[in-house]
Amino acid sequence: MHSATDILTFNIGSKNPVKVEAVKQVIQSSPLFEHAAFQPVAADSGVSSQPIGLEETVHGAVNRAVNAFDSCHFSIGLESGMIPVPGTTSGYMNLTACVIFDGSDQYTGLGPAFELPADVTRLVVEDHLELDEAVQAAGLTDHPRIGYAQGIIGILTRGQVTRMDYSKPAVSMALTRLYAKIG
Repeated sequence: MHSATDILTFNIGSKNPVKVEAVKQVIQSSPLFEHAAFQPVAADSGVSSQPIGLEETVHGAVNRAVNAFDSCHFSIGLESGMIPVPGTTSGYMNLTACVIFDGSDQYTGLGPAFELPADVTRLVVEDHLELDEAVQAAGLTDHPRIGYAQGIIGILTRGQVTRMDYSKPAVSMALTRLYAKIG
């Protein structure tokens, strides 16, 4: 597909520094992509600002990847959303979907999921607040953009797991089918 000395270009469908750094760290750790260049691109997700459900969350990642694909080898979209999960206290968990797009095929991965406090979930699902707004309204932080920092996972785990930590597995999982294709 590409020679070992080719510089592969990756457009990242976000200017969020946490998402950009998570993608860079995962991609650069692979010997297949050690010669990579990255370009953050403001790419529209085409879904609500706080996706609810797996379908909307994955659709947002697909849209970000497709909308970021321009003058590159690959584009990557990350989207976090709330998905219904039976047996949970609130009925929902938060997860991140990643889609890598090569101009024709897409490679999808999901990251780990975690349950939010019930009041935050209610504010997101019933009151339709974006997660940053819901976390502020619940009194967990006064930071206006926690998604650009440690994320709610960082607040809940007191820094043991950050949004970057939580986003990286989705990128790794999206790479699995790509690895199989390029051998």
